[in-house]
Amino acid sequence: MRSVRDDEGNRYLLVKRSAESSLVRDPATGTERYLPNADLHADAETEPLRTAAEGIPTPARRVLTAVPNDRALGLLVELVDRGPVAARTLLDAYDLCESDLHGLLAEFRAAGLVAGTQVAGERGYEATETTREAVRTLRGTE
Repeated sequence: MRSVRDDEGNRYLLVKRSAESSLVRDPATGTERYLPNADLHADAETEPLRTAAEGIPTPARRVLTAVPNDRALGLLVELVDRGPVAARTLLDAYDLCESDLHGLLAEFRAAGLVAGTQVAGERGYEATETTREAVRTLRGTE
């Protein structure tokens, strides 16, 4: 499989090529259609699996690559649903030791998924707009 672009710059995955046209898959929708070969150009700079991944909205991809397990994903979802939460509240509310919680939060901050904030005068964390958008996408509410 290869990445190709049409004359308008849209990227596709090349599924099958014949003499006059090629079957291509739109990575954003998964739909396949035939386009004239004359309208397609090889995109040797982009790996096919990267093209496939780019069909998923960027915020959702960022969350998917940052979360190592369901607990980590749950932490992000809780920050989206609850709003800013004090670090002490997170430690009391969930079955995470302090080092695990702070390790996850550090990773999420580095990925741009959470931001530090103040909650009732204490250090806390809140989901970024990227995370809120990703959770809406993953829930299918966007």
